[in-house]
Amino acid sequence: MIEGSCLCGGVRYEYEGEIEEISICHCSQCRKAQGSAFAPVSPLDADRFRLLAGAELLKEYRASPGKARVFCGNCGSPIYSALDSVPGLKRLRLGTVDTDFVCDNVFHIFHASKASWLDCNDSHPRYDERKP
Repeated sequence: MIEGSCLCGGVRYEYEGEIEEISICHCSQCRKAQGSAFAPVSPLDADRFRLLAGAELLKEYRASPGKARVFCGNCGSPIYSALDSVPGLKRLRLGTVDTDFVCDNVFHIFHASKASWLDCNDSHPRYDERKP
C-alpha cells in the first residue's frame, strides 16, 4: 500500500498497488507545474487510487486540452495528472508519496528540453521525447 499527502496535509491518499515505473519528465510544462527541473511521475490504475481526505481541496488546471493537472488548492502541491482520453489512469506526482518504496524501472522523458543548468549524471535511460 502506498500512502501520500500534500504539503499542508489536507489532501491524503492511498494506492492499493506498487510503484512500477518512474518517468522523470523534463518538459517545460512539467518544470513549470513543479517549480523544479523535472517531475518524477508514475502511472497508476485509477480504480486503485483512493482519496482519504481533502477531495474538496482539489483543484485542476488544464495547460493543454484533454489533460488535467490536479493539485491541492490550499498549499499548491501537485498530486496527479489525468488524460481525458485514458480515464483509467492517473500519473501520480511522486514528491507527495509518504511511503518508502523501491522501483528499478526509472527513465527520463523529454530530456531534449531539460533545464540547461541541470546535469543528469545517473545511468537511467534518456528519451528526447516520450518513451517509445
